[in-house]
Amino acid sequence: MSIFSKIQSYLNKIRQVENNIVISTTGFLEVYERNIALEQEIEVRTNELNQANQTMLTLRNIWDMMNSSQPLTNVLAKIVSSLHGELGYLNSTILQISTNAKGKYFAPKSYSKCDIIQKVEETIQLPLEKFEIPYYEDSIFVKAIEDRKIHYTKDFATVIDSHLASSKLTLEQREDIISSMSTKCIIVVPLIRNQEPFGCLIVFSDRESPTDTELNFLNLFANQIELAITIAALFEEVKKQAVTDPLTGLFNRRFFEENIIKEAERSLRLKQPFSLISLDLDFLKKINDTYGHQYGDIAIKTIADVLKNRARSIDVAARIGGEEFNIMLPGIDSYGALIAAERVRAAIEAADVEKVGHITASVGVATFLEHSDRIDELVEMADQAMYKAKINGRNQVQMTKLQKDSNWQKVAVNAFVDILSKKRIPVPDNIAQDLSSKLDNVSLDGKNSKEVLYSVVDMISQTYCSNHQTGETKSKLLLAVMLAKRLDLTKAEIDKLKIAMLLYDIGNIMIPENIFTKAEPLTDDEKHQIQTHPVIAAREILKPISNIQDIIPIIEHHHENWDGSGYPQKISGNEIPITSQIILLVDAFFALTQDRPYRNAYPVEKAMEIIRCGSGKQWNDKLVEEFIYVVRNENLE
Repeated sequence: MSIFSKIQSYLNKIRQVENNIVISTTGFLEVYERNIALEQEIEVRTNELNQANQTMLTLRNIWDMMNSSQPLTNVLAKIVSSLHGELGYLNSTILQISTNAKGKYFAPKSYSKCDIIQKVEETIQLPLEKFEIPYYEDSIFVKAIEDRKIHYTKDFATVIDSHLASSKLTLEQREDIISSMSTKCIIVVPLIRNQEPFGCLIVFSDRESPTDTELNFLNLFANQIELAITIAALFEEVKKQAVTDPLTGLFNRRFFEENIIKEAERSLRLKQPFSLISLDLDFLKKINDTYGHQYGDIAIKTIADVLKNRARSIDVAARIGGEEFNIMLPGIDSYGALIAAERVRAAIEAADVEKVGHITASVGVATFLEHSDRIDELVEMADQAMYKAKINGRNQVQMTKLQKDSNWQKVAVNAFVDILSKKRIPVPDNIAQDLSSKLDNVSLDGKNSKEVLYSVVDMISQTYCSNHQTGETKSKLLLAVMLAKRLDLTKAEIDKLKIAMLLYDIGNIMIPENIFTKAEPLTDDEKHQIQTHPVIAAREILKPISNIQDIIPIIEHHHENWDGSGYPQKISGNEIPITSQIILLVDAFFALTQDRPYRNAYPVEKAMEIIRCGSGKQWNDKLVEEFIYVVRNENLE
């Protein structure tokens, strides 16, 4: 082989090696490029998986919130916190459509805490939840809600500036807020509740524009938010109904009683008083009878509206039942409460009720720590002050007076001294002198006052009713007190009951004796005379006596039946003072177990059977049950 042939052969081998090298290099480059692409795809899929995990975590948190019956504010706070923290948005804010006298506006209901919000609040010098964002028809917020689909814009500066422009901020201040943001895109997600626009979710993002995956997630997220808002709102509505009076929208009795216990604990701890206003609509029965119950309800609603408008945010106004209302004034002493009560009374009088015209209310006031440090006594005091307002002519405010330590016997003795000395009842002179002498001796030495009182009442009763037996007054009073204690009445209530038991039948002295001894059925006129004796006792004999004003309502109502069939006013149920109900029952028992001109006395068991038959009609079921227990189990001697 020639040298040229050898050279050519070497050249061919070199070219073959070069070709092999080129082919291998190309293969290596292809593998390298393929690895880079695979790594990038893995990174994308990993990010998508992380995003999906975060999405699922966020959705799960919302689902947990929906099943926790938490308040709507807590649900919304969790939503914005999830978006801000778990999904990495700069800020998220939920706006709710609200209205006021000027029209619609957006109210910030919840927002994630961040530098953006802090900067805005510092500049507007107002918490964001108190800022009313204008409802512009051409704004991206309104467009997203009307279109019911997500809108987004990179021109976030214009959006922010347009909504801040309505505030008193200068252009420089608005530019300062916008320049401090690192936002590149605003995403607006409409929120719908029960097919009606609720508002929108605003998301501030540091990305130029949302991805399709992100938009799909926000759509799914919005659906869950809407469901969460609906469920939370339902829970709030149910909770509200549990503590709210359906007719007036005020708190109900249950909520009030729970709240006043908490306020009393706070008051004792801080040594700070609070006041209680007890209020009762005047002449509701007359309104119902004249115009119909629907107008009675309107009158009740009118009072509720007055209380809502007059109450501070910390005051608790409640409808206790029927036409009765209570208002608790935290931190207010008796002087301030008296002013507040008078303003409420005047506002009620000034209100114009459809068809009825003007209405009025009787108002009582008592203050915790000033008048009592016990809740039950405070409520009773406010209630009695309200009754005093009614007795004194209605449409007025009465402040409760501090209870003095004078015992009930002294009050009763003074009452009988007044009755006899001023000849308020027609008692023969010789009997009047004898009774006055007995009472004078009590007032001098204070001994045996109860026994003297019992004998005075017995002697007065025997002047108009020969069936009244010596010792009967003491037995009646003892039975009444035992029953009152079974019903957990307070000492103050029991003392009033004792005095009322001595005075309740004094009106009978004005009725001709032949009516009491008549064996035949009474005529209508004679029945009328019988039925007026509580009114005579309360208004003609006892009303002029100043120190027993809180006893008069007990006596005036002691012939009212539980079902409203009694007299003189035909009130029913809890409208009748419990002490009046006790007197009616005790009096009936003694009447049944005594001889009458028209029948013989019934045995005790027969008398109780008759009383049991009147349960729910003449008397409260609970009262009858406790009465029978006392008669059968207590020593009445």
